[in-house]
Amino acid sequence: MDALDAVRRVASARDGIVTLRQARAAGFTTHEVQRLCRAGRWRVVARGSYLVDADLYDGVPRRARIRAALESFGPSAGAVLATAAELHGMAGLKATDVIHLSVPGPVARPARIAHPEVVVHQLVVPSGQFVRVDGLTVTEPLRTLADVSLRVDRFSAVSVLDSALNRRLVTAEDLLSFPRLIRGRRGAVAARGFLSEVDGRAQSPLETRARLRCVDGRVPPDALQLEVRDDDGYLLGIGDLAWRRHRIIAEADGRGPHGLPEAVFVDRRRQNRLVNAGWTVLRFTWKDTLRPDYIPWTVRQAMAAARVR
Repeated sequence: MDALDAVRRVASARDGIVTLRQARAAGFTTHEVQRLCRAGRWRVVARGSYLVDADLYDGVPRRARIRAALESFGPSAGAVLATAAELHGMAGLKATDVIHLSVPGPVARPARIAHPEVVVHQLVVPSGQFVRVDGLTVTEPLRTLADVSLRVDRFSAVSVLDSALNRRLVTAEDLLSFPRLIRGRRGAVAARGFLSEVDGRAQSPLETRARLRCVDGRVPPDALQLEVRDDDGYLLGIGDLAWRRHRIIAEADGRGPHGLPEAVFVDRRRQNRLVNAGWTVLRFTWKDTLRPDYIPWTVRQAMAAARVR
């Protein structure tokens, strides 16, 4: 195996990133690495970290940037806040190019990184609250949730908490330790209140936001992920939000699976089955959640119509 094959093998397991030390161990000299970068075949992503075969990528992948940033600050650095939530696969936070890291001791000089999107925090994080995710050092899920919830609005906090529960990154029992982790920290009072609104049955941030709008509008759903069956037990459909007494179901239509052509046909067939069985089906999008009054008003209108029927 030649030096390039050896480096590519290392990079394949590390989001395309190798360090100068790894390149030299494979047989490259520093001069050869620099020549590859000048030729555009490799790309400097952070100090001492390179994207191998950069000419095959359309820009630098997000995870490669995160890995390179962590590498540049050494083994004591860890991903925190929204970056940790992203690496754990938690949904509900606004996408951003910012990379949040925590480094113990004096904040490292900005010159140590190649890109300004890296923000270095000096959070006090015990070593036991860090875990490894695909070889990256990240705050554990519960600590990540605690840190994030102190810094974001209610809708984002409840969404990311719902997501972590739904994806089994934490359990309801784990959340009993949440107040202890935030005690005495700025924003703790509001963050404790978020816990009472968490529901791991929500399968997307859109469902969480729609539910919270209904709660604020005093028409909270009495069921989530409700299975509706006919008299023979055949599954007609599953409602994201439901008001059983009024036979109303609300669907959260996101841009993901619901936007695919085949999914649109499936959604229509399911809606027809539910309507024929006497259910009212409402559909809400992300844009609908941005208006505080629209979703609860629509639900109340459906309830009024159901009472007339």
